[in-house]
Amino acid sequence: MSDQASFALRSRNPDVLTCIANLSNDEVFTPPEFANRMLDTLAEAWAANHGGANIWADKSVKFLDPCTKSGVFLREITSRLTQGLEQEIPNLEKRVNHILTKQVFGIGITQITSLLARRSVYCSKHASGKHSIAKSFASDDGNIWFQRLKHTWEGDRCKFCGAGRSVFDRAKGLETHAYAFIHTDKIKTRLAEIFGGNMQFDVIIGNPPYQLASDGGTRDVPIYQHFVEQAKKLEPRFLVMVIPSRWMASGLGLSDFRQTVLSDRRMRELIDYPAANDVFPGVEVKAGVCYFLWDASHDGNCKVTTIRGGEVVGPISRNLGEYDVFVRDARAVSILHKVSDRGEASINTILARDKEFGWTSNFDGFHEKERSGDVPLYYIRKMKRGVGYIGRREVTKSAEMIDTWKVLVPQAFNGGDAVPHQILGKPLIAPSPSVCTQSFLFFNVRSLRAAKSLQSYYATRFFRFLVSVRKITQHATHSTYVWVPMQTWDRTWTDEALYEKYGITKKEQAFIESQVREMNLDDGDDE
Repeated sequence: MSDQASFALRSRNPDVLTCIANLSNDEVFTPPEFANRMLDTLAEAWAANHGGANIWADKSVKFLDPCTKSGVFLREITSRLTQGLEQEIPNLEKRVNHILTKQVFGIGITQITSLLARRSVYCSKHASGKHSIAKSFASDDGNIWFQRLKHTWEGDRCKFCGAGRSVFDRAKGLETHAYAFIHTDKIKTRLAEIFGGNMQFDVIIGNPPYQLASDGGTRDVPIYQHFVEQAKKLEPRFLVMVIPSRWMASGLGLSDFRQTVLSDRRMRELIDYPAANDVFPGVEVKAGVCYFLWDASHDGNCKVTTIRGGEVVGPISRNLGEYDVFVRDARAVSILHKVSDRGEASINTILARDKEFGWTSNFDGFHEKERSGDVPLYYIRKMKRGVGYIGRREVTKSAEMIDTWKVLVPQAFNGGDAVPHQILGKPLIAPSPSVCTQSFLFFNVRSLRAAKSLQSYYATRFFRFLVSVRKITQHATHSTYVWVPMQTWDRTWTDEALYEKYGITKKEQAFIESQVREMNLDDGDDE
C-alpha cells in the first residue's frame, strides 16, 4: 500500500472539515458528522430496496455531488466504499483507484472549493499530481470538475437562477456564482461533456448553495430548489440533499417548488431541524434546515422526523400533500382537524392585506404634530413603534378602511428559534379613524368592544399556535392566519374557553403550551 493511500484512509484527529469556517450563510459547509447521518439514511434505504445489500460493497454504484464545497460527501463515501469493497478488490491501492476514478464524481461551486474538495478526496489539489492517491487520472481535475461560467442574461436577470445582473455581471477573475449544474436546460448533455460518455448516477447527494444576494430588493433570491429539480432530471435511484426548511410554508418564488415536493410520492424520508444550529453550529438559517431522501422506486407516504436539540419526534408516516403547506410537527395535525371540522370562516376574512394603505415600512411622508383634517398613522421604525399624522386626503388607497376600529399586529416578529415561542408581536388597538404603514397588518372591526375581544383572542396560545403551523419565518402574511377561525367579538377569550369549544385534549393542550409562551398584554411593546 502506498504512503499516499495510507494517509488518505487513516483517521484524521482532529478532522479539518469539522473546523473549517463557512463561506457565508448562503454557502454552508457540511460537518462530517452530519454528512454521515445522511449517508446512513441512504444506506438503510438501499438495503431495504435491495434485499439487505450493502451499498458500500457494490463497485458499480456511481455517486455525484453536484455542488461540492469541502468534498466531505465524496470523502466519506470513498471511505465507506474502501471498507465495503475489501472483499471484492483486496488490493488497497487498486481499490482506492477504482473508487476515485469510477464511482465518485463532483462539480465544484467555486474555484477555491474545487481545490479544497480535491485535497479532501485525492489528498492533492491536483488529481494527477504525484501526491494524489488516484493513479489513473490524466487531468488535474480528476472527477471533481470546475469551470467559471457566465450567467445567461435576459434583461436584468439570469434566465436560469434569477441572479441580478447589477450584482453578478462581474469582471474576469471574480466568482460569478453561475453554478454549472443549474445553468443549463440540457443537464444530461452537460454531464456527458464534463465527465465523458453517458453518465447515469445511482445516487446524487449534496448541500447546494441556498440563495443569491439581492440586487437592491429586501429579500435574497433562493436557488437551492433549482439543484433539486435539476437532479431529478438526471433520473437517479436516490437523491439526498440538505436544504433550508422555509420551502415548507414560505419563501420567495418557492410556491411551485413547494407544491411539487408535497405532491411527490417518491419522497421517502424527511428529517427536519427547526433550529439550524443543531446542524450547522454558529450559522443562522431562518426557519431551520432539513434533509430528504427521494427514492425513484417509492410511491407512498413519507417518513418524517423532527429534531430539536435532544428531542426527536418520529419517524411518523405522513401524507406530505395533506395541506397547501407542510405542517412540520405531526402533533399539530389532530388539532388542525378539530378546528377545520367545524367549518368556520377564517379570521383572515377581516384581516387587511400587506401594505393595505400603500405605504412601505420606511414611509416618512407624515408629520409629528396633528393638524386639522389629519388622521393618526401608526408605524414601526428601528424596532420601535410610533404614531405620526397625515392628512385624510393623502390616503389614496383603501380610504374606506380609515374609519374602522383596528387591531394592529406587527407583520414581523422573530424572537429566536427556542421554544416555547411568542410567535407574534403584541397587538395594538387603533381607534377610528386611523391608518398604518406596511409594518402592521390589521383586523378591522366595528367597535372598541369588538377590538378588545379580538385582542384577547389574538393573545391566547391557541390563536398563536394555529398561526405558528403556517408561520415558518419572522414574517406573518395574510395567508399565515388562514387556519385561525373567526369568533364572536362579545367576550374576553381565554385558552380554557377555546380548548373546551374545540375539544382539545389535555395532551394536546400540553403540546400547545410547550410550543407557545404566554403573552402578557400589559408588558409594553414587544416587536
